[in-house]
Amino acid sequence: MIIGIPKEIKDNEYRVAITPAGVNVLTRAGHKIIIENGAGIGSGISNEEYLDEGAKTVDTAHEVFKSADMIVKVKEPLPQEYPLLRKDQMLFTYLHLAPMPELTSALIKSGIIAVAYETVELQDGNLPILTPMSEVAGKIAVQVGAYYLMKTNGGRGVLLGSVPGVEKGKVAIIGGGVVGTNAAKIAVGLGAKVVIINRGLERLRYLDDIFGDRIETYASNAYNIEKAVIDADLVIGGVLITGAKAPHLVTRNMISKMRKGSVIVDVSVDQGGCVETIKPTTHSNPVYEIDGIIHYGVTNMPGAVPRTSTFALTNATLPYIVKIANLGVDALKQDAALAKGVNIFKGKITHSAVASAISMNFIPLEGLI
Repeated sequence: MIIGIPKEIKDNEYRVAITPAGVNVLTRAGHKIIIENGAGIGSGISNEEYLDEGAKTVDTAHEVFKSADMIVKVKEPLPQEYPLLRKDQMLFTYLHLAPMPELTSALIKSGIIAVAYETVELQDGNLPILTPMSEVAGKIAVQVGAYYLMKTNGGRGVLLGSVPGVEKGKVAIIGGGVVGTNAAKIAVGLGAKVVIINRGLERLRYLDDIFGDRIETYASNAYNIEKAVIDADLVIGGVLITGAKAPHLVTRNMISKMRKGSVIVDVSVDQGGCVETIKPTTHSNPVYEIDGIIHYGVTNMPGAVPRTSTFALTNATLPYIVKIANLGVDALKQDAALAKGVNIFKGKITHSAVASAISMNFIPLEGLI
């Protein structure tokens, strides 16, 4: 199979979809890798490193898309890439289609097979490709929040860890999954007072076991969320329903009661966000204010640490890339986790949560392959 790796073009997206080690594995298996010139530079990977492992480099994304049987990316295609998609080609990347009907329509029109990293799901419910980037984003969320809490950056002037004799900064984390757990690790490490709110009580028991008295846990309901949000200096949104739009658990009314200069970092923004007032932003223009509260809604947070993120992502994607390269569409028949990753199959929406979010027809994949 010919596998194409274009350079990412999303704002300040420095990740790349494969490492030299990944190229080595695929070329040893007999596959051809075409990489756009300079695709790895942002992650500290030179063209020469790819060439040394058997890849071929080309000058334009057009050449990559034209030649490849499968396109492997990091982020969703942008409008200027839509015309490059070809019928029956496979696209393997993060898609987050639920809040993006225009992209969904473009993928349907293209006739492509679109497999989304974020909905590849194991039998136990774990999301093996989403997990490493959620770990990164959860940790970054606290760093970003601490930065914008500084008065010089528009915040309240609160140091999360404080100093002896002064009240600690307060962090409220909505969602106790991978994002929330990793955010808590950093917030606790900084010395902040941390509250985690989650729907499942078993997860709260687990978090209570691993963090002990360094955090407080609360069951998710409107009363507890409002109480935690109003009291927080930093609110981190980490709510996930696989493939679906995130519910608005933090309302505009709650935000209006927060202290001015407090900060919200909604990691779930790429699925629509769990904060009612959040909207997608970019690394170039990451924040805005509503009711005096700083909102951070960057949709590709791990792109800020591309060296770490690229290698972590390839660790997770490579086994699936190899399987698709070896088996083609048959990989979707043989691997149930990959089958759940298929959002669009040759003009049909094959993920129920995506179809529901954008009010379009859902067609089970089983009847199409």
